[in-house]
Amino acid sequence: MDRAIYIAMTGAKNNMLAQTAHANNLANANTHGFRADFEQARSMGVYYGDGLPTRAYSQSERPATDFSFGSLSQTGRNLDAAIERDGFFVVTAPDGTEALTRVGNFVVSPEGVLHTGNGLPVMGEGGIISLPPIEKIQIARDGTISIQIQGQGPEALANVNRLRLVNPDLDTIEKSTDGLFRLKDGGEFFDDPNVTVVAGFLETSNVNVIDEFTKVLALSRQYETQIKLMSTVEENSDASVRLLQLT
Repeated sequence: MDRAIYIAMTGAKNNMLAQTAHANNLANANTHGFRADFEQARSMGVYYGDGLPTRAYSQSERPATDFSFGSLSQTGRNLDAAIERDGFFVVTAPDGTEALTRVGNFVVSPEGVLHTGNGLPVMGEGGIISLPPIEKIQIARDGTISIQIQGQGPEALANVNRLRLVNPDLDTIEKSTDGLFRLKDGGEFFDDPNVTVVAGFLETSNVNVIDEFTKVLALSRQYETQIKLMSTVEENSDASVRLLQLT
C-alpha cells in the first residue's frame, strides 16, 4: 500500500482533533468567563536516514489560550462579580490545589461556604471564605465582602473577608482540561491590590461564534478532501496491482 494513504490519514485525524477544539469553543459561547482556545496545524517531516524528508505528516495542537476580555453583562445579583480588565479569582480546584477563574457567579452553600456556581470554594484572606447566616451581602470594588448578619439591622453591616484577586503574567499560566488556569511551573499566586471587581455583573465568554463556526466548516471541507485523497490512493494501488498482473 502506498505510504501516501498514511499522509491523508493523519490529515483527516488531525482535522477531527482541530474540529474538537473549535467545537468546544462553540459549546462554551454562553459560558461566563470562558476563554477560547487557539488551534493551529503544522507539518511534521518524516526522515529516512540522511537527506530531505520524504513525507510530511500533519499535527494539530492548541498552542495558547485567547485571553481577550469578554463583555460585562448586568445581572443585578449581589453575589455576582466580574473582574474589570486584568486579573483572576482564586478558587480551590477539585484536586485540592489553588487555581484561577474569571467566573464570579458566587453562591453561599447551606454550610456558609462561598463557592462558584459549579461548586468550587472561593479563596479569601486566610483560606476558603466561610460566612455566618446572612440577610444581605455586598462585594466592594477591591473584593471586600460585607454582610448583614441574620437577625440584625442594616446598620450592622460588617466587613468579614476579602476575595483573593491575582494578576499573574499570562505567559506563566495555562488552561487545564477542567477550564481552570494554573501556573505552568507550579508555585503560588500573589495577591494584586490593583485588580478590581464590579458587583452585579458577570463577564461573558470571549468566543467569536461566527469565526469559530467558519473554522469548523473549513475543517469539514478539509476532512472531506483527505478522505477523497485516501480513496484516490487506494484506487491507484489497485490499478498498480492490475498492471503487475498483466506483466
